[in-house]
Amino acid sequence: MDYDPQDIEERWRERWAETGRYEADVEVEKPRSSDGEGSAVSQADEEDATFITVPYPYPSGGMHIGHARTYTVPDVYARYRRQQGDNVLFPIGWHVTGTPIIGAVERLKKGEEEQLSVLRDTYEVPEETLQDLETPMGYARYFIEEHYKRGMKSLGLSIDWRREFTTNDDRYSKFITWQYETLRDRDRLEKGLHPVKYCTNEQQPVTTHDLLEGEEAEYQEYTLIRFGLDDTVIPMATLRPETVHGVTNAYVDPEGTYARATVDGEEWIVSEAAAEKLRLQAHDVTVEGTLRGADLVGESVTNPVTGDEVPILPATFVDPDNATGVVMSVPAHSPDDYLALQEAKADDERMERYGVDPTVVDRIEPIPILDVEGYGDVPAKDAVERAGIESSNDPELEDVTQELYNREFHAGRLHDAYGKFAGEVIEDVREAYRDQGVEAGHFGTMYEFSEEVVCRCGGDVEVAEQDTWFLRYNDEDWKAATKRVVENMECVPENTRGEYDHTIDWLNEWPCIRNYGLGTRLPWDDDFVIEPLSDSTIYMAYYTIAPRLREIPVEDLDREFFDALFYGAAAVEDPDPRALDLREEWRYWYPVDYRFSANDLISNHLTFYLFHHAELFDQPQWPAGIVIMGMGLLEGEKMSSSKGHVVLPGEAIERYGADTVRFFLLNSAEPWQDYDWRAGQVESVRNQLERFWNRATELLPEEPSSTVGDDPGAQDLEHIDRWLLSKLQGTIREVTEAMETSETRAASQTAFYGFEEALRWYRRRTDRDRPGAQWTLRHALETRLRLLAPFVPFMTNELHEELTGTPAEDAPWPEVDPELERPTVEVQERQIERLTEDVNDIVDVTGTDPDRIRVYVAADWKRTVFDAVVEAGPDVGAAMSEAMSDPDLRERGEAVNDLVGDLVELVRDLDDETVETLEELDETSVYEAAAPFLEREFDAEVDVYAEDADPPDPGDRADGAVPFRPAIHIE
Repeated sequence: MDYDPQDIEERWRERWAETGRYEADVEVEKPRSSDGEGSAVSQADEEDATFITVPYPYPSGGMHIGHARTYTVPDVYARYRRQQGDNVLFPIGWHVTGTPIIGAVERLKKGEEEQLSVLRDTYEVPEETLQDLETPMGYARYFIEEHYKRGMKSLGLSIDWRREFTTNDDRYSKFITWQYETLRDRDRLEKGLHPVKYCTNEQQPVTTHDLLEGEEAEYQEYTLIRFGLDDTVIPMATLRPETVHGVTNAYVDPEGTYARATVDGEEWIVSEAAAEKLRLQAHDVTVEGTLRGADLVGESVTNPVTGDEVPILPATFVDPDNATGVVMSVPAHSPDDYLALQEAKADDERMERYGVDPTVVDRIEPIPILDVEGYGDVPAKDAVERAGIESSNDPELEDVTQELYNREFHAGRLHDAYGKFAGEVIEDVREAYRDQGVEAGHFGTMYEFSEEVVCRCGGDVEVAEQDTWFLRYNDEDWKAATKRVVENMECVPENTRGEYDHTIDWLNEWPCIRNYGLGTRLPWDDDFVIEPLSDSTIYMAYYTIAPRLREIPVEDLDREFFDALFYGAAAVEDPDPRALDLREEWRYWYPVDYRFSANDLISNHLTFYLFHHAELFDQPQWPAGIVIMGMGLLEGEKMSSSKGHVVLPGEAIERYGADTVRFFLLNSAEPWQDYDWRAGQVESVRNQLERFWNRATELLPEEPSSTVGDDPGAQDLEHIDRWLLSKLQGTIREVTEAMETSETRAASQTAFYGFEEALRWYRRRTDRDRPGAQWTLRHALETRLRLLAPFVPFMTNELHEELTGTPAEDAPWPEVDPELERPTVEVQERQIERLTEDVNDIVDVTGTDPDRIRVYVAADWKRTVFDAVVEAGPDVGAAMSEAMSDPDLRERGEAVNDLVGDLVELVRDLDDETVETLEELDETSVYEAAAPFLEREFDAEVDVYAEDADPPDPGDRADGAVPFRPAIHIE
C-alpha cells in the first residue's frame, strides 16, 4: 500500500465534513423532573469541557504558511484534549472591522499595480474574479472562502464551522453594542481630547493593526520652547526642557519650506509639516504664507527664559518633517550639537553663502548648565573626545549621546541659574520645571512619534488630538482586577507573565472609535465605528452561543437579553427564557481554557482581552491560560504578503501533503519560538513520514482487530520485547507531560524521532518474525499512532483504522501501564547497547575485522568501590573516605583512588532509580545473554570473562575493566 497523502487526506476531509466530527455541543444530564421536562448541565460535564481559541483572521489578504502554523498549534492541543476524553470546542470567526479591507478595495478599484500584483501573482486570484472583490464584503468573502476556510480544511483543522461569523454581522453588532453600553454605564468609557494615531490620507484615527510601518512607535510629548523673533513665536521642540539655559543658537534647514501661520491667535513660524501637525493636535491654525528656511538664517531669536539673543544657523541635518522643523542647540550637553557647532565654525564659506558672519559663529561657546560626575565643565566635549569622534556622521555618536543623556538625567545637578531647582537632579525635577515654564507662558507642548509611521493605505500617520471616546485602562481599580486575572491564569511560556503586568502598568486611555470603516456603530453616536482592537476583546464568548443566536430575531437582542444571558435572571425584571437557556451553554464552555496568540499582541489585544474579561465577567469566567506564538520565517527571511515572499498552504499541501506541512510546522520549534520554513527540510519530513508509513503497513493484519492485546504473541515475550514496551511507557509519559504544557515540538519529537531510535535498536536485537516480536511491534505502533494523532491526523487515522478498526482520534490517549515498566530491563539493555558501541568504536579505529571478541567484567573489589561511591554520594573526598574504611581496598591504594574518580563521574550523571538498579545488576549474566546477538552483529565468537576469574585472562586486558564499562579485547 503506497503512501499517497493527497488521496488519504481527501477521504478523511470528506468523512469529517459528512459526519460533523468536530461539532461540539453541550453535554447535559437526562431530565431531572418527574414530568420529564427541563435539563441541566452536569458539573462533571462542565469539568470535561475544553474551550480553545485563536485570534480570528483578518481577511484583507490570503492565508499563508505562517497563518497555517498559527491555527495548527491550537488544533493539536484540541485533538489531544479530545483523546483525553474532553468535549472540545475549537471555533473560528472572521475579523472585518476597520479600514484595511476598504483600503485594499480602493487600491484594487484604482488599478494600483502593486495591489493587482499581490492579488494575481501571490494569491492567484483569477482575472475574471477580480471584479467580485470590488466591494468590502465581496473582497473579504473571497479570501474567507477561497483561502482561509479552504486552507484550514485542507490542513485538517478540527474546527466547529457552525460557529463562524464576521464582525459586521447584525447579531454580533448587537453583542458589541451590549458590551459598550455596559462599559459606559460602569464609567469605563470617557470622552475627551486624546492623542491618537491619525492617517492623513484616510483622515481618521488608526490602530497598530492598520499600520504598514511604525507598529512599535510611541507617542513622545515634546516641550515647545517659545523663542521670539520680534512679535513672532518660533517654537523649538525638545525632550529636555531643562537645557533651555544652555541654548547658544538655533538651526533650520535652509532648503526647507516654512509656514508663517496664525496659531491660536499668535503669529508663528514653523515648518509646513508642523503647521498641519499642530492643526491635528487641537490648535487653531491658519497658514498665512510660506518662506524658505534660508530666509530665517542669520536672524536672532530671543530665549524666553534667559532673554538671550541667539543666532539661527543653516544645517542640513534638520528635518522639517520632524516636530517644528526648528532646532535649538545646546553644545555643552549634546554631543550632536557640540560637533555641529565645531563643523559650523570650520566652514566659513557655507556660513557666508547663507549670509552669516563667520565671526558671529566663532564667538559661540558652549554654556554649561549642570554638573555630572565623571565629566568636566563641558560634558559633550569630554564625551566625543573620549570616544575619538570627530564627525557628526560617525555611527558611534548616537550611543555616546544616549550615554551622556542618561548620565545627566539620573545624576546631573542643575546650576544656580535654575533658582529653586538649583542643585537638584534632573530626574527629580524635569516635570516640575516644565510645568513651571508652561504656566509662565515660556513653554508649550506638541506630540511626535518616536519613528516614522505609515498606514496600510500608504498614507502618513501623525499624532492627532481628538475629542474622542476612549477606554479608561488607566483606572487603578481596573488595572488591579486585570492583574488578578494574570495572577490566576496559566502563562505559556511562564516568562511572559511579567509582560502582561508591564503592559497593564503603562497602558493609559485607549481611543476606541473611528470615523468610518466596517464594524459596529457606537451605540449612542452612529457617526462613529468601534475600532478593531476594541471590538475583539470578548468575542470568544460569542462563539459559545453563535449557532443558536441565529434562531433569535435581531430586534430581540437588546440590552436586557444579553444582561440575562451573561448575568442571570436576577439582572433584569423580565428575563427572556431564550437568554437564560443560552446562558447555560455559555457557562458550560466558559472560561477560555487556552488562547493561542502572537507575542506582539501582549502589548495590545491580549491585555485588552484580560481587561474586558476582568470588568464584564466574574472570576470563574476569566481566561484560564494563554499560549504565546513565535514568528515565522521563509528561507531565513520574514514573510511578506506585499512582497510576495510567502508560501500558500494550498501549494504546500498539494506538493507535500497536509500531514507533512503540519508535522514540519509543529516539529521545527516550540509554539513560542520562531520557526523557519525551508523547502529542503520540509521535503525531508515528507520522506520520513513515508518511511514511517511503509514500516507501519508491513505490520498491518489482513483484517483489523480491536483485540490486539489478546494476540497469542503477547504471551511469548522475551527480554528485548519487554525492553521496548518499557521504553514505550517512558515515551507515553514524556509526550503527555509535554502536551500538558503545550510543548508541541518536544511531544512530536519524542513520539516520532525519539521512539524511532528505540525501534532501530530493537530491530537489530530481535527476530522480528517471532510472534512475540510481531505483537510487540503492533502494540507499539498502535500506541504511537494515538500519540501522533494530534500532529498527523490523516495518516494516523488511516493506519489505526486498518490496524484496529477505529480511527486513532477516536481511541483514548495512551496511559502509562506500570506493569510494562521495567527499569531493570532498560538498564540491562543500555549496558548491551554501550558494549556494542564500544566494540564498534574499536573496530572503526583499528580497522579490524574481528574473529573473536573477549569481554571482561570488572573484578568484585571494583564493585565494592562502586558501592562505596553510592553510599558516600557523588563527592570524591567522601567517596575516598568511604572506600578506604574497607581494609581490603585500603591495601590497593592508588588503584582505588583512580577508580573512585571514574565512578563518581558515572554516578553523578545517573538518577537514583538507575543507580539502585546498577547495584543489583549481574553484569556477567547480562553480557552472556547478549553474546548470541553480538556474534551475529560482528560475525565473530564472543567470550565473557570475569576480571578475577580462574584461569587468568587469555587476552591480558582484564585489568582495564570498570564496573558497567567492561574491558574489550579483539582478535
